[in-house]
Amino acid sequence: MGSHALGSLVYMSPFKSRRLGAAIAMWRRPSFTPARLTTSRISHRGLYTALFFPGHGVQRVGMATAWMDSFPRTATRILDEMDTILGFKLSRIISDGPNSELNRTEHSQPAVMAVSVLILRILEHEFEFDIQSRVDVTLGHSLGEFSALVAGGYLEFGDALQLVRRRAEVMAQCTRAVAKQSGDSYGMVALICEPDHLESLLKAVQDFLSPRTPEDDSSHAVPSIQQVVVANINSKNQIVLSGSIERIKTLLVQLRQFGGHDPRAVRLKSDSPFHSPVMAPAAEYMRNAMENIDVRFPALIPCISNVSAQPFQSKEDLKDLLSRQCIDTVRWWDSIRYLHQDLGVRRWVGIGPGKIGRNLVGKEVGRVDTKGGGVWAISDPREVEETILALERTEPRTLDGSPPIHV
Repeated sequence: MGSHALGSLVYMSPFKSRRLGAAIAMWRRPSFTPARLTTSRISHRGLYTALFFPGHGVQRVGMATAWMDSFPRTATRILDEMDTILGFKLSRIISDGPNSELNRTEHSQPAVMAVSVLILRILEHEFEFDIQSRVDVTLGHSLGEFSALVAGGYLEFGDALQLVRRRAEVMAQCTRAVAKQSGDSYGMVALICEPDHLESLLKAVQDFLSPRTPEDDSSHAVPSIQQVVVANINSKNQIVLSGSIERIKTLLVQLRQFGGHDPRAVRLKSDSPFHSPVMAPAAEYMRNAMENIDVRFPALIPCISNVSAQPFQSKEDLKDLLSRQCIDTVRWWDSIRYLHQDLGVRRWVGIGPGKIGRNLVGKEVGRVDTKGGGVWAISDPREVEETILALERTEPRTLDGSPPIHV
């Protein structure tokens, strides 16, 4: 992982088929006809296993190559479907680049989402991984929410992919427009602090971003900073700012001089200010587009919203929150705490390119030392066997020692 100085910031670049014999036999469960699942599933039996998906920034040229080499039949089918839906060869950009093309928002976002679903389909078709009986809840970080909704049965892959592609195009247009208007460059910067300083850091950031009033004694010395928002609260020691990079740098100076904080700043692999008011046209596009999308609700598995940090409650709730996600803060930390502390999730499986999602989950839940717990990530074919065997070893058992049937 390389890094390059950038003013007071640091730019950090992102980052066979074979059956498993007896383990797979134990992994499989009798088929059943599912009930129409809603959040009542949560209150009825609690949750144990969460499936989570990464967001923008994990893309890299060649991220599907190992899957193509190991599982050509399934991988080729998914990538061909992706290209047909989009109307151009995104698969070629994913495999051959260049980075400058893949990193364009309108390419990177559908690419990450499609490769995440590709890995999920390989688990289902090549390893008989039955998500409906093996997983209790899904969630995705930012862009990853679309993959989570596909996995949970709320959206069809084709519909989700078209939404992501067009939404990304609108987001890119928003960025170009605001950059042309203001003359500033835009993007996102992660602030990393000591865990026990996060609350006070958030308060200080909000104080500097809040509009000042004539009654505010400090307003003349330290004017408020516009065009910067808190886009993500990712973990107990990390938040992400979104907006004008120059103004984020100004905010960092004020935090250090007047706020009593000196967080480490990491420029993220994004040239767009996601989850900020700049993206209002993208939110409006989503509100309109969702009216023409077939949303299944109730679906197969509960899914956690980035905006509410709670399960989607209805079809209308899903449409509203998925649209608002373009401009609202991603409450990832709250989502993980809700599942871990309140509902008792102990097994976390990340699916998709990169390890960022696993790292963010691991920060909150640690090693999950409770018997039957763990955090795993499947971003490479070599990780499949280890993860499936680990899940089998940690499968909760009934009183007679047999695995439970999830209903």
